[in-house]
Amino acid sequence: MLEHKNFYIDGAWCQASGDETTEVVNPATEQVIATVPAASAKDVDAAVAAARAALPGWSRTTPAERKAFLDRLHQGLVERADEIAATVTAEMGAPRQLSARVQAGLPIAVAESYARLLETYEFEERIATYLVVKEPVGVVAAITPWNYPLHQVVAKVAAALAAGCTVVLKPSEVTPLNAYLLAEIVDAIELPAGVFNLVPGIGSVAGEALVVHPDVDMVSFTGSTRAGKRIGELAAATVKKVALELGAKSANIILPDADLDSAVRDGVANVLSNSGQTCTAWTRMLVHRDSYERAVELAKEAAESTVVGDPADERTQVGPVASAAHRNRVRAYIVDGVGQGARLVTGGVEPPAGLLTGYYVRPTVFADVTEDMTIAQEEIFGPVIVLMPYADEEDALRIANNSLYGLSGAVFSASEERAVAFARRLDTGMVHINGARLNLLAPFGGYKQSGNGRELGVHGLEEFLQPKALQLPAPAATGRTAP
Repeated sequence: MLEHKNFYIDGAWCQASGDETTEVVNPATEQVIATVPAASAKDVDAAVAAARAALPGWSRTTPAERKAFLDRLHQGLVERADEIAATVTAEMGAPRQLSARVQAGLPIAVAESYARLLETYEFEERIATYLVVKEPVGVVAAITPWNYPLHQVVAKVAAALAAGCTVVLKPSEVTPLNAYLLAEIVDAIELPAGVFNLVPGIGSVAGEALVVHPDVDMVSFTGSTRAGKRIGELAAATVKKVALELGAKSANIILPDADLDSAVRDGVANVLSNSGQTCTAWTRMLVHRDSYERAVELAKEAAESTVVGDPADERTQVGPVASAAHRNRVRAYIVDGVGQGARLVTGGVEPPAGLLTGYYVRPTVFADVTEDMTIAQEEIFGPVIVLMPYADEEDALRIANNSLYGLSGAVFSASEERAVAFARRLDTGMVHINGARLNLLAPFGGYKQSGNGRELGVHGLEEFLQPKALQLPAPAATGRTAP
């Protein structure tokens, strides 16, 4: 069993102030694989002090200097990609192939994207008689989730560093080991002391200590809407900037002219990827009533043909969910769906055949789901998809927009023009047209209770910048008049 005893603060590994620890459990074996110290408010104070002391020097570096560090960070991630993938598989159960391609691949690509962005981004803009100077927000508290652990960390850390901010990172207590790998890379590339600091711990202790800290200028948080609301309340006391990427209940609208087989298969695969633990998953599949029963059969076939099993097995497509508590939560939603009258097409609360150990949930498909059902309104965050019929496009639009959330969505149609026209009317921050994949340069974020702020690309960089207007005197009059 691995035992981490230290935090990474002010450019050095240092011991925790107390004896509190958290256990990291492999969700496929239910075995403890590591222990990690849990930061106290005193540890958070030390990390924030280091970040504050490092801010003047780091904020004055040139974009070229920051790019050089990001290039080295990117190279470090590339060199340790296999180790990153194996670590994420062990601590949160992502299948091996998914870990290699996504859990390790995305942070590598994101780090590189911010290094490239610094080659062209203009931090000053002259407009008429004023100059806009885009300056770093300051000390950033990055509080990250467990579902795409290193990707979510790098999406915040790389953008903040590119902007000239310093960072204190508190990763999820469920999946902290990948953050230690990042800290080791940061240490190896000799990033100036205090620019990046790592304090793993419990949200109610270390997380809240960061949010209320007077020397933290911004909180960037990804997680549940419930936790996001709490962060907003606490941060209001010091009027610090808050960027929130929260829950979702995204709709996948399959228009009548779409290739039904392809659209349903893509939709089911999207939800089941990462065991359904994806905030942008298209968990509500909306199908025209004339094609509805065929879509239900296709969804059943797709779910039942998906390979569930040991995430270390190359053949596995769906592994366990991340924890026992989360497995129980997902199963409770399945019970609730049945109790409220939804038709259970496949799946259910029983573990998959032959998988009595591990936090597994069977790929589950519900049909005949109505808008008032809990499983149609609340984020389940597991391998559960609900199918809902619609009468016409206006009905589909109404159902899709009938949600507290607005993070992502999808539209399928034989006509890209028709799909785009429909997507423009959706109340959501992102829409995937005909199965298009995530573009790491496009803004990532949501409407309504899915949060505020954006990550990735230029919009992600600008989340960590604040504009200063320098008012310049008007040019002196020449005394001449225009011809």
